[in-house]
Amino acid sequence: MKLFRLLFGLSLAGLLTTCARKPRPTKLEIFDVVINHVTLVDVRTGHLTPNQVVAIAKGKIVEVQQADKDSYAAKQYVNGNGRYLIPGLWDMHVHFRGGDSLAAANKKSLTLYLAHGITTVRDAGGDLTPRIFEWRREMEAGLLPGPRIFTSGPKIDGPEATWPGSLEVETSAQIRHALDSLQKLKVDYVKIYDSKISGRAYLETIRQAQRRGLKTTGHMPYTVTLAEAIGRGLDATEHLYYVLKACSSKEDSLTALVRASQSTAKPLGLFATLPAVNATYSPVAAARIFALMAKRQTAAVPTLFIGQTLAGLPTNDHARDSLLAYIDPKIKATYQRRLAGARQQSPTAQALSRQLENRFSSMIAPMQAAGVRILAGSDSGPFNSFIYPGASLQEELILLVRAGLTPLQALQTATINGAEFMGVADHTAAIAPGKDADLLLLTGNPLENIANVKSIDTVISRGKAYPAASLQNLLRAIRNR
Repeated sequence: MKLFRLLFGLSLAGLLTTCARKPRPTKLEIFDVVINHVTLVDVRTGHLTPNQVVAIAKGKIVEVQQADKDSYAAKQYVNGNGRYLIPGLWDMHVHFRGGDSLAAANKKSLTLYLAHGITTVRDAGGDLTPRIFEWRREMEAGLLPGPRIFTSGPKIDGPEATWPGSLEVETSAQIRHALDSLQKLKVDYVKIYDSKISGRAYLETIRQAQRRGLKTTGHMPYTVTLAEAIGRGLDATEHLYYVLKACSSKEDSLTALVRASQSTAKPLGLFATLPAVNATYSPVAAARIFALMAKRQTAAVPTLFIGQTLAGLPTNDHARDSLLAYIDPKIKATYQRRLAGARQQSPTAQALSRQLENRFSSMIAPMQAAGVRILAGSDSGPFNSFIYPGASLQEELILLVRAGLTPLQALQTATINGAEFMGVADHTAAIAPGKDADLLLLTGNPLENIANVKSIDTVISRGKAYPAASLQNLLRAIRNR
């Protein structure tokens, strides 16, 4: 009898232990995609977890476990052996624009983003908002491959704005109506441009947008200071021209000079003021504005690669660029405007451009050290010459590392930083159950060499796997078409 009780107790203990184990997927469970024997890269900590299996269903990650003998039935199998899995990349500054005549050409660029591992983009203002919402619906329905799109819709600017489709404001009432229209469109944030907007209207736009709970980013007229904009609640500054002005030891006097010139026949603006701004750069002033940006969580989008590319336009020949074949002829035609302007620059102007790019690069590491959230953005789109969708974001990450970031920090600018800025980090930009299945499988470790973001084996977008061969087929479909 004692022996029977002992055996029964051991059997019961074994049964309870078995029940306590984490349940495994059964052979009857069929996933959409399974990636096996892969090394996971935690882009928050830099930790590598080898030999993992990632199972995906209905656009979500549903299993992340140690690879073992359990069966995982799937519609698509991806071999992760010797490969590294990271969240899909975010390009936080792109443009879809050019009106209806360029709508189809813009649509082709979605393929280029995806083929280069960009699974999310942030459209920073244009005149194709209805088309963007149309593309969104097609992509969500699985009818169109491409990245997720956050959009600002039309830019807000002053009267006689430079870019077509901009919402032109000067009075408080006009600002209110512009924000009403953007909210009706259900845009994701507000983008403010600086070609004609007054300082007063700029600050009032930020104030009103913040009161509505709308995120604001943009350029900045030199008639205001960055600290004033941050004080109103500016969430991000695009490019570094405006941060640079705040790094000047003469910021207040230069701002006053620009303001005073507005009533004259030749008002001063950004480009007329830049030589003095750069010449009066102060590490003390820089530390002060970086600390304020970090405290108020005002992000910066450096866009180093476009600056470098445009600075080199007077002398660099892009005629043999391999990616040029994938750019629609109508968009290639828009490249001529910047190209012609660059080739007319004086040697002094060309030298200033190079000096500014060096200065911007030198600001990256101190901003990171101060706690400023840096967002990777390419500024690719029509009119921005030779800034190719997708590839330019990869080059941006390389330049951020050259500027002093670690490869991990650079990856963060194009993954979790973007997701946190847009308020969606809870369900994306990480490799864990419940997260969106937007992933990038690489043949090389990007923490060892950031250029390995180019070594793409497979892109997973909305839970669908696109192996390298499939991506090449997508590219062939848009080449010179």
